Amino acid sequence: QVQLVESGGGLVQAGGSLTLSCAASGRTFSNYIVGWFRQAPGKEREFVAAISWSATYTSYADSVKGRFTISKLNAENTIYLQMNSLRPEDTAVYFCAARPGRDSIRRLAIEYDSWGQGTQVTVSS
Repeated sequence: QVQLVESGGGLVQAGGSLTLSCAASGRTFSNYIVGWFRQAPGKEREFVAAISWSATYTSYADSVKGRFTISKLNAENTIYLQMNSLRPEDTAVYFCAARPGRDSIRRLAIEYDSWGQGTQVTVSS
């Protein structure tokens, strides 16, 4: 497993933007698939976005497609989630997750074995 630390959450008005960061402690993401998930109160954890080990491929939930962008720094130890045009329904705790390997992107939480502590994103109307 890899230790993950998220940052960048906060309170923003609807229509605003936030950038979340996910850092890997002591290693790079060069051999990991990395995903972002979110969980709102009373709801199940849901897939938001993921990026392949090579950063060649990305995948997004339909609810965020066109508004959110997942990316990886060249140094490969930080993953970003740029969130634009935020909506109140985007309010949730956002989690970074990692899965070792160079296979295809995964969208199920159960397929990731390392998780960060989460960062709160609140979008006011």
